[in-house]
Amino acid sequence: MKISKALLFLALAGSVSSLSAQEHLKSLDPKGIDPSTPASKDFYQHVNKGWMESHPLTPEYARYGQFNILNDSSEVRVQRIVTNLAAKNPEKGTTAYKIAAIYESAMDSVRRNELGAEPIKGILATIENTPSNGMEDLFIMMHKEYASPFIGAGHSENLINSKEYAMYVSGGGLGLGDRDYYLKNDKRNKEVREAYKKLIQTQMMNAGYSKKDAARIVKNVMKIETLLADSTWTREERRNIPAMYNPRTKEQVKEMYPNTPWDRLFKETMNIEMPDQLIVMNINTAKQGDNLIKSLSDREKKDYYLWKLVNSASGTLSDDFTNANFEFSKVMSGVQQQRPRWKRALGAVEGVLGEGVGELYVAEYFPQSSKDYMVGLVENLRNALGKHIMHLPWMSDDTKVQALKKLNAITVKIGYPDKWQDYSKLNVDPSLSYWENIHNAQMWAQDEYLAKWGKPVDRTEWGMTPQTINAYYNPQNNEIVFPAGILQAPFYDPEASDAENYGGIGVVIGHELTHGFDDQGCNFDAEGNMMNWWTEQDAEAFANLTKGLADQYSAVEVLPGLNANGQYTLGENIADQGGLRIAMTAFLDSQKKKGVDIKSEEAKIDGLDPLQVFYLNFANLWANNIRDEEIRSLTTGDVHSLGKLRVNVSVRNLEPFFEAFGIQEGDEMYRPESERIIIW
Repeated sequence: MKISKALLFLALAGSVSSLSAQEHLKSLDPKGIDPSTPASKDFYQHVNKGWMESHPLTPEYARYGQFNILNDSSEVRVQRIVTNLAAKNPEKGTTAYKIAAIYESAMDSVRRNELGAEPIKGILATIENTPSNGMEDLFIMMHKEYASPFIGAGHSENLINSKEYAMYVSGGGLGLGDRDYYLKNDKRNKEVREAYKKLIQTQMMNAGYSKKDAARIVKNVMKIETLLADSTWTREERRNIPAMYNPRTKEQVKEMYPNTPWDRLFKETMNIEMPDQLIVMNINTAKQGDNLIKSLSDREKKDYYLWKLVNSASGTLSDDFTNANFEFSKVMSGVQQQRPRWKRALGAVEGVLGEGVGELYVAEYFPQSSKDYMVGLVENLRNALGKHIMHLPWMSDDTKVQALKKLNAITVKIGYPDKWQDYSKLNVDPSLSYWENIHNAQMWAQDEYLAKWGKPVDRTEWGMTPQTINAYYNPQNNEIVFPAGILQAPFYDPEASDAENYGGIGVVIGHELTHGFDDQGCNFDAEGNMMNWWTEQDAEAFANLTKGLADQYSAVEVLPGLNANGQYTLGENIADQGGLRIAMTAFLDSQKKKGVDIKSEEAKIDGLDPLQVFYLNFANLWANNIRDEEIRSLTTGDVHSLGKLRVNVSVRNLEPFFEAFGIQEGDEMYRPESERIIIW
C-alpha cells in the first residue's frame, strides 16, 4: 500500500522559525568547554567539565544541574509572587488569599512545633480504639481520607477509549516504591531497608508511641509491605501497558477478591454504585492485598494504618517529623542539608494551588512572543519527524500511514492552560493547623477528581503547572505539553542562534514528539486509544531495534558493580535519540529555507560550526554534578538515564555528530556503523 498524498502533504506542511542565525553564542557558555578532554574521547566531559567545576554540589542537593538552576530561578520568582500577595492583604476567600495563607501556615514553625503530633492525635486514637467488629469501617475510613491500604480503585482514562473514564482496580502500597528494596539482599538494598525501619521507628515515637510499640509497628509494616512487594511487578514489567488492561465484570471482581467490601468502598468513598465493569491492573498484586485483608490480625492492620497516616502527615507536622524524613533522604540520595523552609513552603503552595500561582507567573514572566516562536518551532519538528517516518527502512508503508496519522493528530499545548483551575470551593482557614488545611485541600482535590466520573474526559486539563521546568507527552490525549517555565536559556533564548535553540528546546520538542512512538507510546493510536496499529513484521523490527538500544545503555557501568538499566529507561532513551535526530533535521531545513550555508565561514558562531553549536548546547542541557547515593537511587527508580548517558550514548549512534567533530574509528566516542541503532 502506498502512503496517501494527503498524509504526505500534512507531514510536510508547517511554518518555519523567524529567527536568523546570530553572530555570537548566547545560551552556550564556551568557558565551560574543556579543551583538555577532546570531544572524541568523552563528549559530555568535553562540554561540561568547566560548568561542573564552577557549580560544585552544595549540601542541599543530591544532584545539581541546568534544570536546578532554572528551578532555583523559578522558585525565587514564585516566592516574590507569593510574598507580595501576603503584603497586599488579599480579600478573604480569593485565590490570592488562599495562596498567602497556605504559605504563611507552612512557614509558621513556632506553631507547628508547639502542636507537634497533636493535629493527628484524634485519628490515631480512632485507629487504636476501633473494635474488631469495626475493622471494615476503619478500612473504609482510611480509603476515604488518608490512604489506599492493600487494594484500591479509581478512575482514569479508558485505555481503549480515551474520551471516557474507566474504573481501575489496583493493589500495592509500598512505602519504598520499588519491590527490590524489600526483596533483594545486596548491601545497598539492606541499607535502604534499615534506614526505612529507622524512619518508621522515629516517626511513630514522634507521634507519641513508646519505643516498644514503635518497634512492633516497624515489624508489622515491614511484614506487610514485603508481602505486597513479593506480588508486585518489577520496574521493567511496569512498562508493559497492555498487561495492565484486564477488564472484568463487577461480579468477577467480587469473586476474585472476596475479602474487599466493594459495595461500601464505592458507595462510601466515591458516592457511586460499583460499576458494572472494572479494569484490574495487576491481578496478582490485587490478590495479595485482598488476601491480607483477611489473613492479618487486627493489630497488624492497625499498625499498617497508623504508619500510613503518620507518613502521609509528617511533612505538615513539627520539625521532629520533617527532620526524620530528611535523615532518611540522606541515605536515599546522599543530600547533606535540608532544603530551606521557604522552598518547602512554596512546594506546598504549588501542590495545592499550582495553577493559581501559575496564572500570576505567566502574566509577569511569559511573553506572547515566546509562545508564538514555540508554535512555529513545534511545526518544524513535526515536519522533520514526518520526513523521518517516510524514509524509515525498517517500517512498511501500511504502518507509516498510521504513524503519520498519529503524528499529525498530536495536540500541542504551550505555556499555560486555556482555562484556569477554579479554587472557589477550596476552604483555607488560617485558624486551623497546617496539617488540617493541607488535609482539607486534599479532600477538595479528591472531590474534584471524583466529580469527573461519568463525564467525558476534559482534554484541556494540564498535568503540570506553567512554572514547572519540564515538559511531557500524554499518550491518551496524544498531546505534547511545554510549560512556560522551561522556555528559558539554555533551552530557549530569543536572542540565541538557531543552532542553540534547536539544540536546546528543539531537542526537547523532538523528545516529546518521539514519546508518541517509544516502547509505551507505540501502543496508542492517533486518538489516544490503546490498539495495535503495527504490522507483525514492523512490530518485530521495532522490538529488535529497541532491544539493541537498551543493550547499549545496560552495558555502561555507572558505579563499580552497578550498570545502567537500559530496559527500564528505554522509553526515555528512544525519545532522547529521536529528539536529537528530529531537531537536527528541522534545524537544517530551517537554515536551507533561509538560504544559510551552514558550512560557510559566515555561518560560524564564535568560530564554531553551527552543527557543533547544536550538539554542544544539547550536551550542555544535561550538565550536572551528582552524588553516588543519588546515582544508585536514580538507577533503581528513575525511568530517565543519567545525564552523562543521555549525552554520550545517544550521540554515538549519529553520523552527523561524528562529522561535526571529526570523530573517527579508534576514537572512544566512535561506534561502528554496524553497531549503531537508529529507530526514529
